[in-house]
Amino acid sequence: MRRTDEGPTDSDRAGTDAVGVVALGSVAETLLIPLYGRAELARRGEGLLADPRAVELVAAIDYDFARFDGLPSLVGAAWRTAVFDHWVEEWLDRHPAGTIVEIGVGLNTRYERVAAGRGRWIELDLPDAMALRRRYFVDDERRRSVAASVLDDGWLDLAADTGPGPWLFVAEAVLGFLDADEVHGVLDRIAGRLPGSTVAFDSWGAWMRENQEEHDAMSKVSARVRWFCDEPADLAGPVRGFDLVESVRLTEAPQAVLERLPADVAATLPALRTEPQVLSYRLNLATVGAA
Repeated sequence: MRRTDEGPTDSDRAGTDAVGVVALGSVAETLLIPLYGRAELARRGEGLLADPRAVELVAAIDYDFARFDGLPSLVGAAWRTAVFDHWVEEWLDRHPAGTIVEIGVGLNTRYERVAAGRGRWIELDLPDAMALRRRYFVDDERRRSVAASVLDDGWLDLAADTGPGPWLFVAEAVLGFLDADEVHGVLDRIAGRLPGSTVAFDSWGAWMRENQEEHDAMSKVSARVRWFCDEPADLAGPVRGFDLVESVRLTEAPQAVLERLPADVAATLPALRTEPQVLSYRLNLATVGAA
Protein backbone atom coordinates (compact mmCIF):
# COMPACT_ATOMS: atom_id res chain seq x y z
CA MET A 1 0.00 0.00 0.00
CA ARG A 2 1.23 3.50 -0.79
CA ARG A 3 1.50 6.00 2.04
CA THR A 4 -1.72 7.74 3.02
CA ASP A 5 -1.01 11.27 4.21
CA GLU A 6 -3.92 12.40 6.37
CA GLY A 7 -3.41 16.14 6.54
CA PRO A 8 -1.29 19.16 5.69
CA THR A 9 1.68 20.30 7.71
CA ASP A 10 2.55 23.96 8.27
CA SER A 11 5.03 23.81 5.39
CA ASP A 12 2.20 22.73 3.04
CA ARG A 13 0.11 25.82 3.75
CA ALA A 14 0.21 29.03 1.77
CA GLY A 15 -2.10 31.79 0.56
CA THR A 16 -3.25 32.37 -2.99
CA ASP A 17 -0.69 35.16 -3.36
CA ALA A 18 2.05 32.52 -3.38
CA VAL A 19 3.59 31.48 -6.67
CA GLY A 20 2.67 27.85 -7.25
CA VAL A 21 5.10 26.26 -9.67
CA VAL A 22 3.35 23.22 -11.07
CA ALA A 23 5.08 19.83 -10.95
CA LEU A 24 2.30 17.39 -11.75
CA GLY A 25 2.11 13.95 -13.27
CA SER A 26 0.15 13.42 -16.47
CA VAL A 27 -3.16 12.53 -14.80
CA ALA A 28 -2.90 15.21 -12.13
CA GLU A 29 -2.24 17.84 -14.80
CA THR A 30 -5.78 17.38 -16.10
CA LEU A 31 -7.12 19.06 -12.93
CA LEU A 32 -6.00 22.39 -14.41
CA ILE A 33 -8.55 22.22 -17.25
CA PRO A 34 -11.72 22.45 -15.11
CA LEU A 35 -10.01 25.01 -12.87
CA TYR A 36 -9.37 27.23 -15.87
CA GLY A 37 -12.91 26.69 -17.15
CA ARG A 38 -14.41 27.85 -13.85
CA ALA A 39 -12.07 30.84 -13.76
CA GLU A 40 -12.93 31.89 -17.30
CA LEU A 41 -16.66 31.78 -16.60
CA ALA A 42 -16.18 33.74 -13.39
CA ARG A 43 -14.13 36.38 -15.20
CA ARG A 44 -16.88 36.78 -17.78
CA GLY A 45 -19.51 37.07 -15.06
CA GLU A 46 -21.39 33.97 -16.25
CA GLY A 47 -23.82 32.55 -13.70
CA LEU A 48 -23.28 28.84 -14.30
CA LEU A 49 -20.89 28.63 -11.33
CA ALA A 50 -19.96 31.22 -8.72
CA ASP A 51 -16.25 30.56 -8.23
CA PRO A 52 -14.13 33.68 -7.70
CA ARG A 53 -11.54 31.51 -5.94
CA ALA A 54 -10.78 29.82 -9.25
CA VAL A 55 -9.72 33.19 -10.68
CA GLU A 56 -7.33 33.69 -7.76
CA LEU A 57 -5.86 30.22 -8.18
CA VAL A 58 -5.21 30.62 -11.91
CA ALA A 59 -3.45 33.91 -11.19
CA ALA A 60 -1.33 32.31 -8.45
CA ILE A 61 -0.20 29.16 -10.28
CA ASP A 62 2.80 29.20 -12.60
CA TYR A 63 1.40 27.30 -15.58
CA ASP A 64 0.73 28.05 -19.24
CA PHE A 65 -3.08 28.13 -19.07
CA ALA A 66 -3.16 29.86 -22.47
CA ARG A 67 -2.95 26.43 -24.11
CA PHE A 68 -6.60 25.96 -23.10
CA ASP A 69 -7.87 29.31 -24.36
CA GLY A 70 -11.05 29.10 -26.41
CA LEU A 71 -11.66 25.38 -25.89
CA PRO A 72 -15.36 24.41 -25.91
CA SER A 73 -14.54 21.87 -23.20
CA LEU A 74 -13.93 24.68 -20.71
CA VAL A 75 -17.65 25.37 -20.57
CA GLY A 76 -18.35 21.63 -20.67
CA ALA A 77 -16.15 21.05 -17.62
CA ALA A 78 -17.91 23.80 -15.65
CA TRP A 79 -21.27 22.46 -16.84
CA ARG A 80 -20.35 19.03 -15.48
CA THR A 81 -19.24 20.54 -12.17
CA ALA A 82 -22.54 22.41 -11.88
CA VAL A 83 -24.44 19.11 -12.22
CA PHE A 84 -22.30 17.47 -9.54
CA ASP A 85 -22.81 20.53 -7.31
CA HIS A 86 -26.56 20.17 -7.78
CA TRP A 87 -26.49 16.52 -6.79
CA VAL A 88 -24.28 17.18 -3.76
CA GLU A 89 -26.55 20.00 -2.58
CA GLU A 90 -29.62 17.80 -2.91
CA TRP A 91 -27.87 15.03 -0.97
CA LEU A 92 -26.78 17.44 1.78
CA ASP A 93 -30.35 18.73 2.06
CA ARG A 94 -31.35 15.17 2.98
CA HIS A 95 -28.20 14.25 4.95
CA PRO A 96 -26.69 17.42 6.48
CA ALA A 97 -24.58 15.35 8.91
CA GLY A 98 -23.36 12.84 6.32
CA THR A 99 -19.89 12.49 4.80
CA ILE A 100 -18.87 13.62 1.32
CA VAL A 101 -15.72 12.03 -0.10
CA GLU A 102 -14.26 13.95 -3.04
CA ILE A 103 -12.18 11.45 -5.03
CA GLY A 104 -9.65 13.29 -7.19
CA VAL A 105 -10.58 16.67 -5.73
CA GLY A 106 -7.90 18.54 -7.69
CA LEU A 107 -8.35 22.27 -7.13
CA ASN A 108 -12.11 22.04 -6.90
CA THR A 109 -13.83 24.48 -4.53
CA ARG A 110 -17.04 22.50 -4.01
CA TYR A 111 -16.67 22.70 -0.22
CA GLU A 112 -16.64 26.50 -0.45
CA ARG A 113 -19.53 26.57 -2.92
CA VAL A 114 -22.06 24.19 -1.40
CA ALA A 115 -21.14 22.97 2.10
CA ALA A 116 -22.78 25.87 3.97
CA GLY A 117 -21.85 24.33 7.31
CA ARG A 118 -23.14 20.88 6.37
CA GLY A 119 -21.48 17.49 6.27
CA ARG A 120 -18.05 16.09 6.98
CA TRP A 121 -15.71 16.21 3.99
CA ILE A 122 -12.75 14.11 2.92
CA GLU A 123 -10.82 15.46 -0.08
CA LEU A 124 -8.63 12.84 -1.75
CA ASP A 125 -6.09 13.14 -4.53
CA LEU A 126 -2.75 11.81 -5.70
CA PRO A 127 0.24 13.08 -3.72
CA ASP A 128 1.43 15.43 -6.48
CA ALA A 129 -2.01 16.98 -6.89
CA MET A 130 -2.50 17.23 -3.14
CA ALA A 131 0.88 18.91 -2.65
CA LEU A 132 -0.29 21.67 -5.00
CA ARG A 133 -3.73 21.87 -3.38
CA ARG A 134 -2.26 22.29 0.09
CA ARG A 135 -0.57 25.51 -0.96
CA TYR A 136 -4.00 27.10 -1.21
CA PHE A 137 -6.40 25.12 1.00
CA VAL A 138 -6.25 24.06 4.64
CA ASP A 139 -8.14 21.49 6.68
CA ASP A 140 -10.64 22.52 9.33
CA GLU A 141 -12.86 20.77 11.85
CA ARG A 142 -15.12 19.37 9.12
CA ARG A 143 -12.67 19.01 6.26
CA ARG A 144 -9.71 16.65 5.89
CA SER A 145 -7.33 16.35 2.97
CA VAL A 146 -5.77 12.99 2.12
CA ALA A 147 -2.85 12.40 -0.26
CA ALA A 148 -3.32 8.92 -1.72
CA SER A 149 -4.31 7.01 -4.82
CA VAL A 150 -7.92 5.93 -5.10
CA LEU A 151 -6.47 2.44 -5.60
CA ASP A 152 -5.12 2.47 -2.01
CA ASP A 153 -7.21 1.13 0.86
CA GLY A 154 -6.41 3.43 3.79
CA TRP A 155 -8.51 6.37 2.61
CA LEU A 156 -11.65 4.24 2.67
CA ASP A 157 -10.99 3.40 6.32
CA LEU A 158 -10.71 7.13 7.03
CA ALA A 159 -14.09 7.66 5.38
CA ALA A 160 -15.62 4.92 7.51
CA ASP A 161 -14.21 6.51 10.65
CA THR A 162 -15.96 9.86 10.09
CA GLY A 163 -19.17 8.65 11.69
CA PRO A 164 -22.27 6.56 11.12
CA GLY A 165 -22.84 7.84 7.60
CA PRO A 166 -24.41 8.03 5.14
CA TRP A 167 -21.68 8.60 2.55
CA LEU A 168 -21.59 10.28 -0.83
CA PHE A 169 -18.53 9.60 -3.00
CA VAL A 170 -17.95 12.14 -5.77
CA ALA A 171 -15.57 11.06 -8.56
CA GLU A 172 -15.61 13.87 -11.11
CA ALA A 173 -13.32 13.35 -14.12
CA VAL A 174 -11.44 10.60 -12.28
CA LEU A 175 -12.55 7.05 -13.04
CA GLY A 176 -11.95 7.40 -16.77
CA PHE A 177 -8.18 7.45 -16.16
CA LEU A 178 -8.31 3.97 -14.60
CA ASP A 179 -8.55 0.60 -16.31
CA ALA A 180 -11.97 -1.07 -16.30
CA ASP A 181 -10.91 -3.64 -13.68
CA GLU A 182 -9.65 -0.82 -11.45
CA VAL A 183 -12.93 1.08 -11.77
CA HIS A 184 -14.87 -2.04 -10.87
CA GLY A 185 -12.55 -2.68 -7.92
CA VAL A 186 -12.87 0.86 -6.52
CA LEU A 187 -16.66 0.82 -6.69
CA ASP A 188 -16.88 -2.71 -5.32
CA ARG A 189 -14.60 -1.85 -2.37
CA ILE A 190 -16.87 1.07 -1.52
CA ALA A 191 -19.85 -1.26 -1.80
CA GLY A 192 -18.25 -3.80 0.55
CA ARG A 193 -16.86 -1.36 3.10
CA LEU A 194 -19.74 1.13 3.24
CA PRO A 195 -22.83 -0.57 1.78
CA GLY A 196 -25.64 1.73 0.79
CA SER A 197 -23.31 4.56 -0.18
CA THR A 198 -24.12 6.90 -3.05
CA VAL A 199 -21.55 7.43 -5.81
CA ALA A 200 -21.56 10.26 -8.37
CA PHE A 201 -19.24 9.74 -11.35
CA ASP A 202 -18.89 10.47 -15.05
CA SER A 203 -18.22 8.04 -17.87
CA TRP A 204 -17.15 8.13 -21.51
CA GLY A 205 -18.42 5.72 -24.14
CA ALA A 206 -16.65 4.34 -27.19
CA TRP A 207 -16.61 7.74 -28.94
CA MET A 208 -13.78 8.89 -26.69
CA ARG A 209 -11.78 5.71 -27.34
CA GLU A 210 -11.75 6.55 -31.03
CA ASN A 211 -11.44 10.34 -30.83
CA GLN A 212 -9.46 11.45 -27.80
CA GLU A 213 -6.34 12.23 -29.81
CA GLU A 214 -8.37 14.96 -31.55
CA HIS A 215 -10.46 15.97 -28.52
CA ASP A 216 -10.04 19.71 -27.93
CA ALA A 217 -8.86 19.38 -24.31
CA MET A 218 -7.38 15.88 -24.14
CA SER A 219 -5.13 16.64 -27.10
CA LYS A 220 -3.49 19.38 -24.97
CA VAL A 221 -2.32 16.99 -22.22
CA SER A 222 -0.59 13.62 -22.19
CA ALA A 223 -3.03 11.66 -19.98
CA ARG A 224 -5.50 9.42 -21.79
CA VAL A 225 -8.90 7.99 -20.93
CA ARG A 226 -8.65 4.23 -20.34
CA TRP A 227 -12.12 3.23 -19.15
CA PHE A 228 -14.99 3.38 -21.63
CA CYS A 229 -18.56 2.56 -20.68
CA ASP A 230 -21.50 3.03 -23.03
CA GLU A 231 -24.01 1.57 -20.56
CA PRO A 232 -23.34 2.57 -16.92
CA ALA A 233 -26.12 0.23 -15.78
CA ASP A 234 -23.84 -2.66 -16.78
CA LEU A 235 -21.76 -1.94 -13.67
CA ALA A 236 -24.39 -3.95 -11.82
CA GLY A 237 -22.43 -7.02 -12.93
CA PRO A 238 -18.98 -6.40 -11.40
CA VAL A 239 -20.06 -4.10 -8.53
CA ARG A 240 -22.01 -5.49 -5.60
CA GLY A 241 -25.44 -3.97 -5.12
CA PHE A 242 -24.96 -1.42 -7.92
CA ASP A 243 -28.19 0.47 -8.63
CA LEU A 244 -28.11 3.25 -11.23
CA VAL A 245 -30.35 6.00 -9.86
CA GLU A 246 -29.76 8.61 -12.55
CA SER A 247 -27.69 8.84 -15.74
CA VAL A 248 -27.82 11.99 -17.85
CA ARG A 249 -26.00 13.67 -20.67
CA LEU A 250 -24.98 17.29 -20.17
CA THR A 251 -27.91 18.41 -22.31
CA GLU A 252 -30.23 16.49 -19.94
CA ALA A 253 -28.90 18.23 -16.83
CA PRO A 254 -31.33 19.38 -14.14
CA GLN A 255 -33.33 22.39 -15.28
CA ALA A 256 -31.79 24.53 -12.54
CA VAL A 257 -28.40 23.98 -14.22
CA LEU A 258 -29.60 24.44 -17.80
CA GLU A 259 -31.16 27.78 -16.85
CA ARG A 260 -27.74 29.11 -15.82
CA LEU A 261 -25.92 28.19 -19.04
CA PRO A 262 -24.28 31.08 -20.91
CA ALA A 263 -26.72 32.40 -23.51
CA ASP A 264 -24.51 31.43 -26.46
CA VAL A 265 -24.28 27.84 -25.19
CA ALA A 266 -27.99 27.60 -24.38
CA ALA A 267 -28.76 28.64 -27.95
CA THR A 268 -26.89 25.59 -29.26
CA LEU A 269 -28.69 23.02 -27.06
CA PRO A 270 -30.84 21.56 -29.89
CA ALA A 271 -27.73 20.88 -31.99
CA LEU A 272 -25.70 19.61 -29.03
CA ARG A 273 -28.34 16.98 -28.26
CA THR A 274 -27.39 15.13 -31.46
CA GLU A 275 -23.59 15.50 -31.23
CA PRO A 276 -21.84 12.10 -30.94
CA GLN A 277 -19.43 13.49 -28.33
CA VAL A 278 -22.29 14.71 -26.14
CA LEU A 279 -24.22 11.48 -26.60
CA SER A 280 -21.18 9.43 -25.50
CA TYR A 281 -20.60 11.27 -22.22
CA ARG A 282 -22.73 10.63 -19.12
CA LEU A 283 -23.00 11.86 -15.55
CA ASN A 284 -24.15 9.12 -13.22
CA LEU A 285 -25.60 8.77 -9.75
CA ALA A 286 -25.79 5.30 -8.21
CA THR A 287 -26.01 3.47 -4.91
CA VAL A 288 -23.69 0.56 -4.20
CA GLY A 289 -23.66 -2.37 -1.81
CA ALA A 290 -27.35 -2.25 -0.94
CA ALA A 291 -28.85 -5.58 0.03
